[in-house]
Amino acid sequence: MRVLIIGASKGIGLETTRQALEAGHFVRAFARSAAEISLTNPKLEKVCGDALKTQDVDAAMIGVDVVIQTLGVEVGDLFRPVHLFSDATRVMIAAMGAQGVKRLICVTGFGAGDSRASISLLQLLPFQVVFGRAYADKSLQERLIKESGLDWTIARPGVLTGGPRTGGYKILAEASQWRNGIISRSDVAEFLVRQIEDRTYVHEALVLVN
Repeated sequence: MRVLIIGASKGIGLETTRQALEAGHFVRAFARSAAEISLTNPKLEKVCGDALKTQDVDAAMIGVDVVIQTLGVEVGDLFRPVHLFSDATRVMIAAMGAQGVKRLICVTGFGAGDSRASISLLQLLPFQVVFGRAYADKSLQERLIKESGLDWTIARPGVLTGGPRTGGYKILAEASQWRNGIISRSDVAEFLVRQIEDRTYVHEALVLVN
């Protein structure tokens, strides 16, 4: 498959790029700092661009089969109004529509959308203080995706770690199961890469934890 990864230069995006290449996919790695990606592979195309710029995203979308969105913000941005997730998602959805690309896999996080109701009372106040602005925008991001008409899957990982890929994580599909926990970025990436060809979770928002 020809896969566009938006936010590919670090974190989950970089690990997803690595694992998608290992799985044999053609990967277009899109990020403002794409040139700094250290990976080399004949199936890897590094594209420098801004996820908020329509012309950049439109150009990156040409000829792809699947889009994986893995955007993040810096710690300092958490204490200012956050609009990156929703604004970039609007640009992406329009570009996907223009190119006829239907399959979208997106990372948000536990606490976004209707999973917010599953945050324990003990965790709710610190969560709101630190992550409230970002997750309000992630919730809007999720709503835009669900209303897009695309074949979407939303992954909501718990607290991210730098641990190894284990394959032993839990995929919590039912709201009654949702809870916080930890999970490595490598395991999140494994889940994302699996969804490139697996349609089991189309139109589902899932929580991922160990």
